[in-house]
Amino acid sequence: MEIKTISQINEKIDKGEANIYTAEEFKKLIKKGDVPCFEEVDVVTCGTCGVMSGTAAILNFIVSEPGKFIRAREVYLNGIPAYAGPCPNEWLGSIDAILHGTTHSIDDKNYGGGFLLKELLEGKSVDARVESVDNVSVENTITIDDIVRGQLIGTRMAFKNYTAFTNPSNEAVSSIFSATPLEGNLSGLTFSGCGDLNPLQNDIPHNAIKEGAKVLLNGSEGYILGDGTRSSPEKPNLMLTANYKEMDPYYIGGFKTGEGGEIYNTVAIPIPVLTEEIYNNLLITDEEVSLPVADIKGRHLPLSETNYHEMWGGYDLRPRFNDSDCNKCQTCLVEDVCPTNAFKNRKFNIAQCFGCGMCANFCRHNAFNMNTGDVDLEIDDISVNIPIICRQSDRLRANKLSLKLKQLIEKKEFSL
Repeated sequence: MEIKTISQINEKIDKGEANIYTAEEFKKLIKKGDVPCFEEVDVVTCGTCGVMSGTAAILNFIVSEPGKFIRAREVYLNGIPAYAGPCPNEWLGSIDAILHGTTHSIDDKNYGGGFLLKELLEGKSVDARVESVDNVSVENTITIDDIVRGQLIGTRMAFKNYTAFTNPSNEAVSSIFSATPLEGNLSGLTFSGCGDLNPLQNDIPHNAIKEGAKVLLNGSEGYILGDGTRSSPEKPNLMLTANYKEMDPYYIGGFKTGEGGEIYNTVAIPIPVLTEEIYNNLLITDEEVSLPVADIKGRHLPLSETNYHEMWGGYDLRPRFNDSDCNKCQTCLVEDVCPTNAFKNRKFNIAQCFGCGMCANFCRHNAFNMNTGDVDLEIDDISVNIPIICRQSDRLRANKLSLKLKQLIEKKEFSL
């Protein structure tokens, strides 16, 4: 079997002779029947974007002048509890804190760590409050410039296998797997996963994606620390890290769910095509990537199975907002349900949009036009058709970061 080496591929990159594709480009060639052969592919950049609960940021920032308090006991950022330490920083006015992406504000459960981390990267001010061990209360305002050091760690990211959910019961069920409590009677389906674009879906079983390999995490160059905390051969995921302060706020943010604010991240990983086995694994397409469908009350309650082509094939990635169709309702359902707050004060911020589809499915006057699709399933030997009402993954962001990674490799600004 013919084998390439990383050195050989890097040499081709240096000469400008490497054949590099994004996963989207490569899959389109497969579907057209025009896929290049093993010898003609050097690197494929793969990506995924979605809600990734196991995310934490380690932050060091200045909250006061030295000598004002001994050390922090409690830390709050815009009302979100962070965990003080582990370093005490006695009398320095400097705080070490760990902020979980899924921790909610004590004042608003829909505002969590994901929203805060995005706002800091956007240059916004954040209220910091410290309660010290010597009962001194310190309040200040900080920005990203006050953060001396920030590191993001994802304990489980880029899952290969996800589950779609629907609700067969009669009552709405609140869950992190739906942007709002999911109505019953199989009235809607929610899902996660970027299908055949996902890095781990294209590298089974970890032939190229290994500990120590470089990645882009929210646009910042980072590394694979190893397998994630719930990783298994059947359902692999990764533990990743990167410099938080170098991240692009477009790729990270908060996502409201029925159980409060969550966090989404975007990951891009290069797959060097070293062997024919690696190449053959890249040939998988959405039609071949299965997606279990379960009861919203738990992944242990399987109902049916579909595939990612049924989730993504030919459907819109973003809505179109027609202001003339907006009825200016006194209480706007779209503002209430939009997971990323992309629609506020009757204004649509396309850069904030996640493409989840909630607006098109909940607007009472059809001001949002978006085909999110539907799926035919067999549940308890009965054929049912269920509309897809919420996506918790975003192919547009995944594609953009994969393209950025490709361009960085071509410009020799990201080495394998």
